[in-house]
Amino acid sequence: MHIGIMMFSTDQTVAPAPLATMIAERGFEAMFLPEHSHIPATRLTPYPRGGDLPNEYYRTYDMFVGLAAAAVAAPNLTIGTGITVVPQHDPIYLAKQVASVDQVSQGRLIFGIGYGWNQDEIEDHGVPFKKRRGVTREKMLAIRRLWTEELASFEGEHVNFGPSYMWPKPVQAGGPPVVVGGLAGPKLFEHIAEFADGWAPIGPRTIMDGLPVLQKAFEDAGRDPASIRLHAFDHRSEPSLVEHYASLGVERLVINIAPYERAELEKVLDELAPLNDLVR
Repeated sequence: MHIGIMMFSTDQTVAPAPLATMIAERGFEAMFLPEHSHIPATRLTPYPRGGDLPNEYYRTYDMFVGLAAAAVAAPNLTIGTGITVVPQHDPIYLAKQVASVDQVSQGRLIFGIGYGWNQDEIEDHGVPFKKRRGVTREKMLAIRRLWTEELASFEGEHVNFGPSYMWPKPVQAGGPPVVVGGLAGPKLFEHIAEFADGWAPIGPRTIMDGLPVLQKAFEDAGRDPASIRLHAFDHRSEPSLVEHYASLGVERLVINIAPYERAELEKVLDELAPLNDLVR
């Protein structure tokens, strides 16, 4: 199992390029960045952890700009999106952004995606909140075509474009690995089996309960359940928990840390670095 770090990189904390360098220097294998396009002043959807949104949600860098900078600063580091809120993006441009970052990183990108939880934010992008799953599905199917077909087109309820060329193509064949974040459920697993490569759950119990159902969804779709790629996200970092994730077949554990300025960030990363020895 690999261990990565995810932090909200903002204009008030360590920027993506030096963050990547600091993460790589301490032996971590990957760096992930989160995404919020903007934060509306209204609050139809409560913050999942209670209270108001922390300050970093308002100030995060664009994830693709940040990951491109990280890829140049730390050429051996795996980079990833944690997560891209697909319904908020134009699918043609998103296909190009992801393919471009995969090119810049020489095929080191993991494409973590999700449906989004903030109703205000999503609907500002013209997507009804209740339709975001269907919108995500069509956009991802269209993106797959743009990545893999020289002359791609798509016709659906939410996405439509005629025969089109889109370059560059991703370095990784078929596109970078797509892992979908979300709680276990039949619709999520149906989508993963249809257009993704794996699941990005939170918590080992979620994996233990949900993985057999996801494996069945892969079988029903004619795919090999052994090919499922698990990328776990967790803010906890106890050694016993890290070892537990490894025993569950998780490919990459991404530890979420609070946004820090440089001095405190160095201390936190130094404290976490010995975890890499548990999985080598």
